[in-house]
Amino acid sequence: MSETLLLQGASDLFDSAGAAEAFLLGRLLFGFVLAFMGLNHFMQTDAMAGYAEAKGLPAPRFGVLFSGGLLAFGGLGIAAGAFVTLAAGALATFLFVSAVVFHDFWAVPEDQQRDEMTAFLKNAVMAGGATALLGLTSVPWPYALDLGLL
Repeated sequence: MSETLLLQGASDLFDSAGAAEAFLLGRLLFGFVLAFMGLNHFMQTDAMAGYAEAKGLPAPRFGVLFSGGLLAFGGLGIAAGAFVTLAAGALATFLFVSAVVFHDFWAVPEDQQRDEMTAFLKNAVMAGGATALLGLTSVPWPYALDLGLL
C-alpha cells in the first residue's frame, strides 16, 4: 500500500486570488528563458563547443547539443506543465553541475573571474528555481498539461 504525501495546505496552494496565474507567469518566464538558452546552444554550437573543449569536456560538440536539447525540452516542460518531475529534476541537476564544472570563477585568471562568476551565479539561481519547482511536483499545477511518465 503506498501513500502520497502532500504539502501541508497543498489542496489550497493556488486558491488565493491570482496565485494560479502568478505561478503560470513564473513558469512561462522561467521555462521559455531556459528553452531559448537551449536554442542558443544550437545557434552557437561551434563557439560553445570551443569553450567546452577548453574546459576539458570530452566530446564537447555532443555535450553542447545534448545540453541544448535538455534546456529546450526541460524549459518547455516547465512552461507547459508536462513531465514536470523529469524536466525540473534534469534542469536542476544540469544547472548545478554546469555551474560548478564550467563556471569555476575561483580557478580562472583574474581577468575572467567576473564573467565566470556571473555565469556561475546565473546557473546557481536557475538551479535553485528548478529545485523549488521540483519540490512542487506532488501538487497539481494550475494551467498545466499534466503529462507524466507514469
